[in-house]
Amino acid sequence: MIEDEIFRKRRFVPSKMESFGFQKTGDQYCYETDLMNGEFHVILSVSKEGNVKGEVIDKMNDEEYVQLRSEHFNGAYVNTVRDSYRQLLGHIREAVCREVLFASEQANRITEMILNQYDVKPDFPWETAQYQSYGTFRHADTRKWFALIMNVKREKLFNNKDEETIDIINLKTDTLEKDIRKYPGAIFPAYHMNHKTWISIVLEEYLEDAIVMEYVQRSFELTK
Repeated sequence: MIEDEIFRKRRFVPSKMESFGFQKTGDQYCYETDLMNGEFHVILSVSKEGNVKGEVIDKMNDEEYVQLRSEHFNGAYVNTVRDSYRQLLGHIREAVCREVLFASEQANRITEMILNQYDVKPDFPWETAQYQSYGTFRHADTRKWFALIMNVKREKLFNNKDEETIDIINLKTDTLEKDIRKYPGAIFPAYHMNHKTWISIVLEEYLEDAIVMEYVQRSFELTK
């Protein structure tokens, strides 16, 4: 989704939204404006959880412009509409959002807990666009990793065709099989690392923060 891509790693600031022109309706904020000299009308809704839904209405027939979201339409006009919509969302993002390190709330909470407990902040060592959001947590003395947070497609762990992205944390363990059996659907053999000694934990509130931090502590000790 275009909106998910534009607003990933962003959190909405209500006071800035209201100053920008968003109207609060029940539990959500709504913003409406025209696009491309009035050819289209945009309705943007933001839920209290920060989920964004956008509608681009073709004013000629008063229907949603579905070509915007279909990969089968790549003509010059459709791409112009897409570019204009992306530019609008980018402008809104810069005006009403603050940036966070990771996409999920749990990943950011765990990051804060690691900072408080170990005085370690993540670094982002990769320049390749695909990996720029991957954050490593290292021992101060040896610079060895003890944790790695990544944003990956769900299919990488769940072996399905779901291309939605999720945050995961890779941690070292000495009880891999036991960990996976104990928390099925939350802990997997590590994505992109040694499957025998590292695990991936899904940071989607499947496990409580305290449980995740127990695994962080174990990884910290095992990687010294």
